[in-house]
Amino acid sequence: MSAVIDPGIAVEDDALATAAQAVRLDPDLLSEIKRFGAADVSACFSCGTCTASCALTDNDGTFPRRIIRYAELGMKDALVSSKELWACYHCGTCSDSCPTQADPAGFMAAARRYAIADYDRTRLARTLATRPVIGTVIALALAAFCALFMYALHGAQSASRLALFDFIPEPLIHTTGVVVLGLVALAALVSVVGMARGIARREGIGVRDIFGGRAAWQRSLRALWVAFGIEALGQRRYRKDCDEAGEKERGWLPHALTLWGFLGLFLATILDYGLALAGIKATGTPVPIWHPVRLLGTVAGAAMVYGTTLLAWKRIRRADRTMSESRFPDWLLLALLWLTGVSGFGIELALYLPHPPTWGYWVFLLHLAVAIELVLLLPFTKLAHAIYRPVGLFFHALAGSRTARSG
Repeated sequence: MSAVIDPGIAVEDDALATAAQAVRLDPDLLSEIKRFGAADVSACFSCGTCTASCALTDNDGTFPRRIIRYAELGMKDALVSSKELWACYHCGTCSDSCPTQADPAGFMAAARRYAIADYDRTRLARTLATRPVIGTVIALALAAFCALFMYALHGAQSASRLALFDFIPEPLIHTTGVVVLGLVALAALVSVVGMARGIARREGIGVRDIFGGRAAWQRSLRALWVAFGIEALGQRRYRKDCDEAGEKERGWLPHALTLWGFLGLFLATILDYGLALAGIKATGTPVPIWHPVRLLGTVAGAAMVYGTTLLAWKRIRRADRTMSESRFPDWLLLALLWLTGVSGFGIELALYLPHPPTWGYWVFLLHLAVAIELVLLLPFTKLAHAIYRPVGLFFHALAGSRTARSG
């Protein structure tokens, strides 16, 4: 396959080289990112084919070539503060079109893992992404700790009915959940604030650009809707632009179902807790399948299990180039999501059997342990995309509206 070098590429290279002279450089940046799974991009000769073939790139956000150049030049701050890093949906078109097989899509995925680790001050994300053996031990140990913690305060196991909240008391579950959510929210907030400040500084976006007057508020609210509603939840550009680029066989649907399912289950849990606090429905009270909260949980759980099963099967089959190499963070997230969903349906099955089985108690304990671990590890695993991508897309939309306005 031949490639024609865009004359504008040389101009961008000169601009990047000039910028590199004015900032602190990290000569080990490229080798560091390789530890997170990046392919060897030394074959890249900056032809720009990857950027030209990407259906998502635009005048305000060119990638993946620019991200590769940041790494090659050692421009760490520019890389982790790049809004373009989170505009990529890893469809693989750029790698398919690369004339030297440098795998820019794989590099973008590794760069996102590196960025998540850089945002995290605990270094747990780095360990999980680069040391699979230790990561496996941490994951298993954390699940065991959560299960043992719950079991240490367990109550009686009724033989006449499946009294799950007598076995693991409801106040213990709710208190643990609130504490876990508080810790995760704090860790995520620290990381997101650092990320947002970096992107804003790089894009020249100040507080006044976001909150300074009615026009700024309108642009910011519009950017929020685009980032969270249209793109993060609706995945409009992944569905529309990537499909038009010939990516229908890869499919956006499994990713969307997994995300929607997780968010739906989270919302159902919050609503159930809220109904209990309001004295409307005690946690664990049997309700018909058409009860709104139970129906939401059932549909969301089915979506998440189906989505994660499809994604796992695609990775096992190596269905396309984007699935040709799976890392520990990929399998850890899929395993936690799948176990959470399947164990939830196991509990449903046990509750509605004519003779409640004893194994229902142990499935309930497994479900609690895995669900708590899933939430605890949210800022440190691939699930952190659900936090960082909307923030990156917000700045992408805000910068785009500013460019359109100035033009």
